[in-house]
Order: sequence, then structure tokens, then C-alpha cells
Amino acid sequence: MNVTTFNAFKSHNYRLFFAGQSISLLGTWMQKTAVSWVIYSQTHSKFMLGVSVFATLFPSALLTPFGGVISDRYNRYRVLLLTQVLSMVQAILLTVVVFFKDYAVWEIIGLSVVLGLINAFDVPARQSMIYEMVDDKKDLPNAIALNSSMVNLSKLIGPAIAGIAIERLGEVVCFGLNAISFIAVIGSLLLMKLPKYVAKIHTKNILGELIEGFIYVRETPSIRFVIGMLALVSLLVLPFTNLMAVYAKDVFNGTASTFGMLTSAIGLGAFIGAIFLASLKPSVSLSKVLAINSFVFGAGLIFFSYTSWYPLALFFIVIGSFGMMSQITISNTLLQTQATPAMRGRVISMFVMVYASALPIGGLIVGAISEHAGVQATVLGEGILALLIGLLHLRHLQQVKKQKTISSLPDTSAPEVVLQA
Repeated sequence: MNVTTFNAFKSHNYRLFFAGQSISLLGTWMQKTAVSWVIYSQTHSKFMLGVSVFATLFPSALLTPFGGVISDRYNRYRVLLLTQVLSMVQAILLTVVVFFKDYAVWEIIGLSVVLGLINAFDVPARQSMIYEMVDDKKDLPNAIALNSSMVNLSKLIGPAIAGIAIERLGEVVCFGLNAISFIAVIGSLLLMKLPKYVAKIHTKNILGELIEGFIYVRETPSIRFVIGMLALVSLLVLPFTNLMAVYAKDVFNGTASTFGMLTSAIGLGAFIGAIFLASLKPSVSLSKVLAINSFVFGAGLIFFSYTSWYPLALFFIVIGSFGMMSQITISNTLLQTQATPAMRGRVISMFVMVYASALPIGGLIVGAISEHAGVQATVLGEGILALLIGLLHLRHLQQVKKQKTISSLPDTSAPEVVLQA
């Protein structure tokens, strides 16, 4: 493994953040797995799976731009600390509801909306704070890739543990362990040693700064393209994950453990992808890697869609998830490195807004299509769309290369001036 893979760990604050988040995210993925299983077990509706995802992500999408402004305007550390405490309270309430009610679908969806509102302020603050946690800013891409590896390792382990816990101990255990896991991340934040916060003078109100952020994204072509591509892949391809409970129950005739293994396979592929990205040399073109991995993503989904042999299906979904990893991680890295520091929180909020709005809408669309076309045909279609998105990335790379070639040519438009003695 490349010696630069763990460069970001040289930073004390990032090490603390990584350790706390690692534990907390295990609980988060256990809860997500339990929510999907409870919703589908109690409703037997693919559409309601989409609704449960929509409930968490869409409220976040609506308010995330304001969360980005808050992140740029106020102390990101305090914003993040508050959102983590509120997330812990939400997890406790969810545990209580599931423990005392046999049919708690609407209560779960209601509390998912609450979590979405909290995330609207949590994610921009957390993502943009990574920049402040890293001492050497050259290690920022590495820190973001390691962060993604942490997210996906938890996605690998969390659902597998959740599947076993659901079968042996019941769903409520997953919710309770998630609530406890927040102690780790809150503790890590309290132990950090950050420079004293210096309040900034703001000449515009919150709405003015929000509009300023939208204008900045619109007028910066490289950032606009990255966010546009993320919107397409989030709307049309990433919602394949919503259908894993259906694959587990109806295609493979399995149990909660089958669902947990499918989700863990997605996490394994994404984790390998994140480690691969963390190991890349700084000179590697991330845009080119993103284009290539879009094809890997699509091919993996296409092969997975109609594979009936469970072990082979797990292998194909790992391949697809390896390619999927680049869609979010590289997009995040490109935005953080290209955005000016004063705009970083707002640019990240646009990134989150697009992801958090397109994904639940896509989940509803995919859920509705799968009701009529079938779950396997739907995933096949998503794989083909991923290939088409890969072609758009290649086309963009060619355009950028052409523009660089033109700009490097000597300017012959000006008339030659001849000086005479």
C-alpha cells in the first residue's frame, strides 16, 4: 500500500475525528439497516422503502443551503457539536418508539424527517471542517478519501452486525446501539484542539450570502459540471441501494442476514474504492479516475441485475460499488479543492443539497418503476445509465483538454507592428 495512504493521520484533530466518527457511523448504519428492514417487513411495499429514504433526505435537501451559510457564517465546531447532540436525542427517541410500539412505521418516518432536518446543518459543517482539522492542506484529498473509507467500512460492518442483531435480539437493539455510539463522536469533538475562533464581519444577511453561493457555483464552470453530474447519478443510478431489501427477500428468498450481507457487499466495494482513492498520487487526474469508475459502476450493476447465484451476485455488487465510490468522494474532493475558502461551506451545501434531493426523488422513481418493470430490470436500466454518464465525463475531459490546448497556443490575432528606423 502506498505510504501516502494515511498522511492525514499526522494531524491530531483529524485522528480524533476519524476515531469518533468510526464508532458513531457503525451505529448509524445499523440504524439505517434496521429502518429499511422494519419498514419493508411491516408494509411489504417497495414504494414505502423509497418513502423512508425520502423522509430523511428531502428535508435535508431543502435546508442544506442554509446549513452551508451557517457553516460559513458561524463557528463550524459549535454547529457540529450541537447537531451531534441533537442526532443522539433523535436516536434515543427512535429506540423508545420501536421498543413500545409493534407497528411504528409512521413514527419512524416522522423521526426520519427530524434527522433530515438535523443533517441539513450537520453535513456542511462536518465536511467543511475536515479542511480545518488537517494541518498540511496538501493532505486534504487524502483526508476526504480516508473519511470515505471510514464511512464505507462502517457500511460494510454495520449492516452485517445489524442483520445478526435483528434476527437474534430484535430491531430495537440496533436503534439503541446507535444512540450510545454518539458518545464517541461527541467525546472526540470535545478533545480537539482547534485555533481560537475569530468571528467574521458579514456585510450581507443570510439570504444574501445564500444567493451569493448560488451565483458562485453558476459562474464557476468546473464546480457547476461536478455538481451537475452528481445530480444525474444521484437521481438515476445511486437509488439502486434502496432495492437491496427486495433482492434479499424476493430474488434470493433470504432473511435479514441476507439483506445485511448485500448491504455489506456494497460497503466492501465502496471501502476498497475509497482506499484506492486514498492511495492515489497527487499528480493523478481525479476527473479521469471518475470517468473510468463510472463505467466500472455501470458494468457492476448490469452484471449484478440478473445474476441469480447469490455468491456471484455479491461479487458483482462489490465491483459496482467500487466504481460507485468515486461518484461521491471524487466529486467532494474536487469541490473542496476548487472552491475558495470563504465559499467552501456553501459549495459543500450545494453538493449535499443536490445529492440529498436527487437521491430520495430517484428513490421514489426507482421504487415506482420496479413495481411495474420488476426489480431486476430496473437495476439493469440503472447500470446502462451509469455507462452513459461515464460517456459524459469523457466528453467533458476532451473539452477541457481542447480548451487547454487552445489557450496554450500563441496569440496571432494581433497585427504585427513593424518598427522602422
